[in-house]
Amino acid sequence: MIDTLKFLAAPITLTILMAGILSYFGNHILSRGIIFIDIAVAQIAALGTMIGLLLGYAEESLNVQLISYAFTIIVISIFALTKFHKQVIPQEAIIGIIYCIGLGIALLLAERIPGGSNFISKTITGNLLWVTWGKVLECFVIFLVIGIIHLVFWKHFILISGTRNGLPYSLWRTRFYELIFYITFSIIIVKAVPGGGVFLIFTLLIAPASAATLFTDSWKKRFIWSWIIGTLGSITGIYLSYTLNISNAPAIVTLLGLVVFILAFIKLTARKLSLNNKNQAV
Repeated sequence: MIDTLKFLAAPITLTILMAGILSYFGNHILSRGIIFIDIAVAQIAALGTMIGLLLGYAEESLNVQLISYAFTIIVISIFALTKFHKQVIPQEAIIGIIYCIGLGIALLLAERIPGGSNFISKTITGNLLWVTWGKVLECFVIFLVIGIIHLVFWKHFILISGTRNGLPYSLWRTRFYELIFYITFSIIIVKAVPGGGVFLIFTLLIAPASAATLFTDSWKKRFIWSWIIGTLGSITGIYLSYTLNISNAPAIVTLLGLVVFILAFIKLTARKLSLNNKNQAV
């Protein structure tokens, strides 16, 4: 048992860190109604990595990481600067187009890179059980720096996320805050995907935040409960995947997805019972 805990300590610690930072961003993403943005960002990051591999660099080399970050930041900056007072094209549509372009080019490049198809598969499923403490520390430092940045601007980010129609500030002031938000968000996604994979990162971003939103409108409570749900689901999923010898990311994704539906059913049932009791009282 002790040996198992030692082996799983690094993956569990990483998922706790990812659950925390992604819960925070997930509540913003849900409020903004741009649900699939992390998949688009992850796909662009993977495209940058594939271009680095095509240029002859090692997969985890600094050069490949810099190319991946450069591609992601350029694309996400364009996305942030396309926010207008009146959106002619919904930002969700722009996200879908970015994802399709990134995936299409990545599939074309995969044909010219040895093991290209395996890389795409690894991007989707991740490599969570084999993360090292060095990777965990690296993620911790990056997450901490970005957390501090968001502490400085948190009021502006919340105000923008809560404004679904129109802009809370002038156009260029809003775009400035959006640029900071999306660049930091893209850095988090790029750093988290190699360990967790696209599906797990998307689930940690959306599922816990969705579950918490069912029961409270408070930003603070939503963040806390999202982190708790994401952490418990991830730890349970990792343990089950290890003991049952099944893939870790799909196990966590399935578990968290079921949690959301179960909590939604409980919320719906409780609301129905409450309405019935009110009707009987009348």
